[in-house]
Amino acid sequence: MLRLGQRICIIDDSFEQNLPIGEYGYIIAYDRNADNVFDYVIRVPKMNKHYFVPAADIELEEVLIQQEADRIEKEALIDFALATKNEELFRRVLNGEELVLETESDKEVMSQEDFIKQINLKAWI
Repeated sequence: MLRLGQRICIIDDSFEQNLPIGEYGYIIAYDRNADNVFDYVIRVPKMNKHYFVPAADIELEEVLIQQEADRIEKEALIDFALATKNEELFRRVLNGEELVLETESDKEVMSQEDFIKQINLKAWI
């Protein structure tokens, strides 16, 4: 549930109310009527109007900005992979796999005696 006063963007007009898609607005009230399909009352300052909207028609501005940043990052990685002819990176980006950096599990496993010596040294210090 979105908080009052949050800045939102209108992304859809599912009930064909002539909502200004792509415009910004602010949540000014909740519609708590159980018989009503609308969830929020928003104010669009540019139009100087209030609208009743369902939750599916609006999205937080921060979420949309993050989605756009992720899309741009993916496109940049694809361009870099094509420019450097890095087929492995290209396939990872297209398949949606995360880039895995070297972790501690890749390092050598020490013997039990070395591990006990190391623990005793740390405990002594």
